[in-house]
Amino acid sequence: MKVSDILKQDKVTLSFEVFPPKTSDKYEKTAAAAKKIAALKPDFMSVTYGAGGGTGTFTASIASEIQKEYGVPTLAHLTCVSSSREFVRNMVQKYKEFGIENILALRGDIPQDGKVSEDYRHAVELIRDLKELGDFCLGGACYPEGHVECEHKADDIGFLKEKVDAGLSFLTTQLFFDNHIYYNFLYRIRERGIMVPVVAGIMPITNGKQLSRSVAMSGTDVPQRFRNIVDFFGDNPPAMRQAGIIYATEQIIDLIANGIRHIHVYTMNKPDVAAEILDHLSEVLKA
Repeated sequence: MKVSDILKQDKVTLSFEVFPPKTSDKYEKTAAAAKKIAALKPDFMSVTYGAGGGTGTFTASIASEIQKEYGVPTLAHLTCVSSSREFVRNMVQKYKEFGIENILALRGDIPQDGKVSEDYRHAVELIRDLKELGDFCLGGACYPEGHVECEHKADDIGFLKEKVDAGLSFLTTQLFFDNHIYYNFLYRIRERGIMVPVVAGIMPITNGKQLSRSVAMSGTDVPQRFRNIVDFFGDNPPAMRQAGIIYATEQIIDLIANGIRHIHVYTMNKPDVAAEILDHLSEVLKA
């Protein structure tokens, strides 16, 4: 089932993200965690993809297994920053063979060695190619606080509109900890004519070190309220885990109460965290 059709349904959707292993010896453990999350029956699941394409086969395999064994639609990521057009075509063919019809089209992070593709500089180029390579439902990433590499937010929204106009059916946000940032972003992009669904990305922070890593990678702002939580509970793992799950759950409840219908949870491959959030929302999702 295409994610675009799922997002058209008259209900709140809750989806989960998992990531593949970097090496084959960790595949079984990672796939097992992903399947435990799939067993929770989210509306769909996304499976990430390494910037250099090294995990592409694992991405396709996990996404395919989730669909076949649990009937959960999957969204396979595909990055282009280090890939040739030929490599992308081969990956797309593999996705077709694995029955994957949803792709999140991304540029990807610049590799540490600085080597980038001669064929792709931006995600919009990948989106245009994917539109020609198959009947995929395409999603893209967006950054409520602006992309860390873009100096002006207005320019960032302009680039985002270019991606949507190239063929995206929906967007998924980078993680954020302050819902007002998301609401303001939604207002600004609607003003610019970007009308596709925007799925809100939420990451439960279950340990203090996880917060610093997430902020370093995304550049997202951390409200003082949440900083206080991490400062107070960060050295107490069970308490930090519980507080982080509650904070993320409260974010989701606030989003739903304000009319946001599509939530995507970055699970970090933790089935227990995904299950607890789902349990906390059991009646909220029904309402």
